[in-house]
Amino acid sequence: MSPLLASVTTAVVEWRTRDGAEETTRTDFVEALRDHGQAALERSGPPTHVTASAFVFDEDAAHVLLCFHGKGRFWVQPGGHLEAGDTSVEGAALRELREETGVSPAQLGGVAVADLDHHALGGGFGRCASHLDIGVVGRVSDLNAPLVVSDESDAVAWWPVAALPPDSAPGLADRLARVLAAR
Repeated sequence: MSPLLASVTTAVVEWRTRDGAEETTRTDFVEALRDHGQAALERSGPPTHVTASAFVFDEDAAHVLLCFHGKGRFWVQPGGHLEAGDTSVEGAALRELREETGVSPAQLGGVAVADLDHHALGGGFGRCASHLDIGVVGRVSDLNAPLVVSDESDAVAWWPVAALPPDSAPGLADRLARVLAAR
């Protein structure tokens, strides 16, 4: 078993669900890993595969860092596909965070798995039908640090958790509430 598959498996197995919907989501992960193994981690694997994302908040969790996704045309947390060089799901999420926003892992005050989410994708995502996303959470103290916009996004910005942009990804507000409740 690769270190990345071991990390993903551990995150899924150790995740403590709080309700039936979260248990259904965890079951989706378990089935994908059972049925596809390492391939479930690869973009070229099955149309439903594992991704990693990072929910980054300020110290009092009043603001969240979001990217305006170029393909999806919505505001969402930084994240994306796992890559061959990734050795942990946390590392993959932090790599995506750095690539998409310029925020480095050194700026975060600790990182932990905070959410499992299974979401469908629109036609603009090619062969990807849905993502089994493992979200990690971290905090930064300096909201004025420079941000970088990657070629996958049109913008990167801090948004008040209580006033998300109207063109946010479907389910983002609910997912943020779950992440904040889990921390």
